[in-house]
Amino acid sequence: MIYVTGERLHPHHARIASFDTRWRGLDPAQVHDYVNRLADELERLHRELTTANTEAERIRQALRQWQSRYTGCRHTDSPSSNSRWQR
Repeated sequence: MIYVTGERLHPHHARIASFDTRWRGLDPAQVHDYVNRLADELERLHRELTTANTEAERIRQALRQWQSRYTGCRHTDSPSSNSRWQR
């Protein structure tokens, strides 16, 4: 079976894919070579996606930390008597 409904395609799915043989069909060696190239590309994209998701989560956590650290800091246009920075 080539595709299972509702299931995401992963590299191992491409590697274990089987095809029915037909008279005057495709060259099995070429099909397997192509499927292996496809699986390698899926594997590479999966690694890149995992890396990007990990980096995005790291950035989200850093942003949350920054926001919680500077929650009380607000810039006002009018200088107050308690302001450290006078214009």
